[in-house]
Amino acid sequence: MVDFATLKDDFPILSQQVNGKRLCYLDSAASSQKPQAVLEALQAAYGETYANVHRGLHYLSEASTDAYEAVRQKVAGLINAPSPNEVIFTSGATMSLNLIAQCWGSANLSSGDEILITIAEHHANIVPWQMIAERTGAKLVAAPMGADGEYDDEAFSALITERTKVISIPHVSNVLGTVFPLKNISKKARSVGALFVVDGCQGVVHMPVDVQEIDCDFYVFSGHKLYGPSGIGVCWGKHDILSDMPPFLGGGDMIDDVEIERSTYADVPARFEAGTPPIAECIGLGAAIDYVQSIGMAEIHAHEQNLIRYGMQRLSEVEGLNFIGTAAGKSGVISFTLDEVHPHDISTLIDHEGVAIRAGHHCAQPLMKSLGLSSTARASVGLYNSADDFDVLVNALHKVNRIFKS
Repeated sequence: MVDFATLKDDFPILSQQVNGKRLCYLDSAASSQKPQAVLEALQAAYGETYANVHRGLHYLSEASTDAYEAVRQKVAGLINAPSPNEVIFTSGATMSLNLIAQCWGSANLSSGDEILITIAEHHANIVPWQMIAERTGAKLVAAPMGADGEYDDEAFSALITERTKVISIPHVSNVLGTVFPLKNISKKARSVGALFVVDGCQGVVHMPVDVQEIDCDFYVFSGHKLYGPSGIGVCWGKHDILSDMPPFLGGGDMIDDVEIERSTYADVPARFEAGTPPIAECIGLGAAIDYVQSIGMAEIHAHEQNLIRYGMQRLSEVEGLNFIGTAAGKSGVISFTLDEVHPHDISTLIDHEGVAIRAGHHCAQPLMKSLGLSSTARASVGLYNSADDFDVLVNALHKVNRIFKS
C-alpha cells in the first residue's frame, strides 16, 4: 500500500515556502516537479559518466551509451511497446508530433485527404498538421466537444469518411481533463485505414498506458510532465510505419553511408535521432520512469482520481466559480473561471498565498474560442498532491472573492 502522504518528501522543491506560505503546487499539467532520484540521476550523468553516445570506444562513452539506451527499454515497459527499437527520443511531444506530421505526412498525404483532430487539441497537435496540410493540399478537420466538455462520439464519427487519412487526438485534454476512448477511436481509424496518433502528454503521467491494447500507430509524450527533465520526449511508433518514413533531421548518427552526392540512412530508431541527443536528460527520464513504476501507475491513477473528485467538491463551495469541463472520469486538471475576476488576477493573487496554478489559454485557443472564453484558471494534480492542497486553494479563492467584493 502506497503512502502518498509521504511522497511529497521525495521532491526537494516542495519543501520551500513562497511568500511566507507553504508552497502549494497545483500546476503539474504545465510541468511536474522532480523527485530526488531524478536530480541524482542528472548529477551522476554529468558528474560521473558523461561522454557522447554511440561514438566512442572509451569507458565513459560506453557507460553513457549503455545508460542512454537502457531508457528505451524502460519506455517500452512503461507503455507496453512491442520493442524498444520503436522508441524514438525527441526534445518533447511537440517535436514528436512535428516529426510524424512532416515525415509521415509528406510521404502519404495529398490533395483532398483529411486530417481529423478535435477542437480540444493543444496547439502542438494543431499547428504541425496545419503546416503539412498547406504543403500537401490536405484538409484539417476538427470535431466539436460536448456541452460539458465530454467526447461526442456521434459528432466525431460523422466526420470520418473515406478521405480521412489521419486521426490525431489527445489521450486527455489539458484543459477539460476529458479522457478520450482510445480503443473505440482506434477501431474507427482502422475502419477507414487512417493513421491513429495519440498525444499522450496528459495521459501517460496519470494512468497505465498499453499501446498494444489501444492499437494506436503513434503515442507521444514529454519527459518534463512525467517527473523527468525538460528537453526530452518520446515518439513511439509501430516499427513497420517508422521504417517506411524518411528522416526528420539530417546529421550525425542517423546515417548509414555518406557521400557528397548522396547518403543512405540508418535503421529505426537511429534514423530519427540526428546529432548529439539530450543524454543526461534521457537518463533522467529513465530515473523518472523507475520512480513512477516503483509506485505503480494504477495506484497513481486511483490517488489522483480521488483528488480530482475532492477538488471539484471543495471548489464548488466557492461563490461564483464555474467549472470548465465536467466529463465523467476526467483526469489531471480542473479548469474554472470566477465571476468578475480575470484568471490572471486569480493566479497572481493566490500566489501570495503560496498557491501555484496556471492561468491563460493553455495553448488551446480554438477550444477557448469555442467556449467563448479568452482564458481559464487551471489547477492540476501530480502524485505529490493531497487534499490539503485543495483546501489551501479554496481558502485562497475565498480571499480573492473578498478582495473583489469589498
